[in-house]
Amino acid sequence: MATPLTAAQMLAALKAEGLTVHEHTGWTTHNRDAATGKSFGPVIGVLIHHTAGHGDKELCYKGRSDLPGPLCHAWLGKTDGLWTIGNGRANHAGAVDLDVLNALREEHAPLPHDNQANADGNDCLYGLEIENLGNGKDPYPDAQYHQAVLWAAAICRAHGWSEKSVAGHKEVQPGKVDPSFDMDDFRADVKKQLAASATKTSPAPTKPSKPTKPTKASKPRVDLSRLVAAAKNDPGAKQGHVSYMAGTNLTEAALVKLGYLAKTYAGDGSFGTTTVAAYAKWQHHLGYTGTDANGIPGKISLSRLGEKSGLFTVVA
Repeated sequence: MATPLTAAQMLAALKAEGLTVHEHTGWTTHNRDAATGKSFGPVIGVLIHHTAGHGDKELCYKGRSDLPGPLCHAWLGKTDGLWTIGNGRANHAGAVDLDVLNALREEHAPLPHDNQANADGNDCLYGLEIENLGNGKDPYPDAQYHQAVLWAAAICRAHGWSEKSVAGHKEVQPGKVDPSFDMDDFRADVKKQLAASATKTSPAPTKPSKPTKPTKASKPRVDLSRLVAAAKNDPGAKQGHVSYMAGTNLTEAALVKLGYLAKTYAGDGSFGTTTVAAYAKWQHHLGYTGTDANGIPGKISLSRLGEKSGLFTVVA
């Protein structure tokens, strides 16, 4: 664990690693510390994201109506370079798996499977948002990817961490798929950078190079046991109650895609009575009857739903 870098220390570390840094107006005091009453730190690692969009630097700075900014500490554009967005607590990691946080803290590898969301990653992780659609088809230009490596290496070097303090969002929070490149490859590149002398032996590219071949994006994962609990608890709970937002939203999206649920009832994170009824229709479609078609997901029916829709895989 370590004390977070000050704005000045962050700038110095990034520039020493060979990065050209663009500073967003107000970034040095832009954070969620006061609003949440929770200070940022101690810090234990860095988290890599893709934005799932294009031209979203200002979105990452300002945030959304349901999620105030900053949404990261730095934003990395395809052609616009690296921008500092916030300094302090940022809304980028959300609820993550405590076992994975502990592994990052101790620099244990490989990381354990993220099957829970029982800790706040915003407390202790730096976040980088990389401009990319994240669909496995949108390439990461060589220059952009290299800058991401330098960003992670700069922070690790400043804190005396190894590449084992680096993770992807998809490795710490169930249901996430970002970034859409292989994190083992990324950590290997960070390791190489840390072994080199900053700036002199591995400068950031000065001219655009051809795009890297995109890697296939891994599908989100739905935890069966957590989804079953949501299907049993949400219908009788108070309006707006959410037990397992990520898994429920993915399941509802699949039911919508296959025509079993109207879109207007999907996306609120609650596995309510309408979703139960829609899932029961899916079970009937698979040939289940009686109590086997009660709207409570089972491993086979949920796996079939994920496969048919192409939206997720299932973990028990």
